Amino acid sequence: MDTILIRGGVPLQGTVQISGAKNATLPLMAACLLTSQPIVLKGVPQLADINTLADLLSELGVTILKSNDSNETSSMTLCARSVNHTKAPYDLVRKMRASILVLGPLLARFGEAIVSLPGGCAIGSRPVDIHLSGLESLGARIKLKDGYIRANAPNGLIGAHYRLNTPSVGATENLLMAAVLADGNTTLENAAREPEINDLIRCLCNMGANIKGLGTSCLQIYGQTKLHGTTHSVMADRIEAGTYAIASAITGGSVELKGAQLAHLEAPMKLLGNAGVECTQTEHGIRVESTKYLKSVDVITQPYPGFPTDLQAQTMVLMSLADKTAIFREKVFENRFMHVPELARMGANIKLYDGNAIVNGVKELKGAQVMATDLRASSCLILAGLAAKGSTKVSRVYHLDRGYEKIEKKLALLGANIERISTA
Repeated sequence: MDTILIRGGVPLQGTVQISGAKNATLPLMAACLLTSQPIVLKGVPQLADINTLADLLSELGVTILKSNDSNETSSMTLCARSVNHTKAPYDLVRKMRASILVLGPLLARFGEAIVSLPGGCAIGSRPVDIHLSGLESLGARIKLKDGYIRANAPNGLIGAHYRLNTPSVGATENLLMAAVLADGNTTLENAAREPEINDLIRCLCNMGANIKGLGTSCLQIYGQTKLHGTTHSVMADRIEAGTYAIASAITGGSVELKGAQLAHLEAPMKLLGNAGVECTQTEHGIRVESTKYLKSVDVITQPYPGFPTDLQAQTMVLMSLADKTAIFREKVFENRFMHVPELARMGANIKLYDGNAIVNGVKELKGAQVMATDLRASSCLILAGLAAKGSTKVSRVYHLDRGYEKIEKKLALLGANIERISTA
């Protein structure tokens, strides 16, 4: 099992290319099921989660061709002309929660779907009830049996008015993809507003869908009889960009995040500004510059446009080295402080109380042997190692490969003393 070794204390300098967004690519891949014509996605990141969904789509009969263009970014062509069954098996779905995104498009185009209940990171309860109740509002008949979601709509889905009880990103994406082929019009209220959803909407509209309300919590979908193929460039990964922004800030560096957009990172960049970090839009992305003096800032995670839960762990490292006390309130996932004991091993002063994390800044972190518990905790420990005195060894880094493309190579290009150690 691979580990990553970091010798900290080096200010990061230079430019890092931000990869295509994993959380945008996954629903875009699932959208191929809505048409028999090819979908070409450009800027696809090379990640384990992408490979997992590709395996699942291939299992359903989708043909997939991967290639690299001239600037070393990956493209993917997906064609669902020859889908031969509509069952997504447990062995594939269990590896990644986003696999449930095949449910809506399979049901919309083929009138049936059998999808295993999903797996994924152990960061708290993430029920699929919103996905299912939303599809039922569109006329689907759904049963849960033997660990599988069995959905049928033999006469097709029918447009409806549905209000999500919480702005779930995955449910919004699934319902969007189901509604584009429904008979009649659908209104989704309290829909999630994440930029990745806007990216999906743009792609669907290029495929012939008619969707109004881009960027708002109320989406109107006017059902079509069929969609066609398209070519679409995946948006830059705002979570990866935020992670490298914090890496620059925590090491007192100066890094340009090529391809990143301030408009997608308003809450994180505002927090960094309040912490004393300078963040400016450049011609090609965002530049993040910092001295090592950091001010403490409280963090409350919320659905977009609030502060993203996927940057909470990384920001906790930053606040561990700030001047006073910061309070973290996690309002998206109830079990997302599993990185706290590992940061404590490196000298962080963090107390958990009543569902909150109270972070008292310390003068320095010290290298240690630590273990990653989930995807974002993995990156948080990498950041801690970059800032720490001495050497840090992070184990169970397979989580990293699910969401960060070549992270150790990108950090090394910025001057970090970091290496991946592979073991048989």
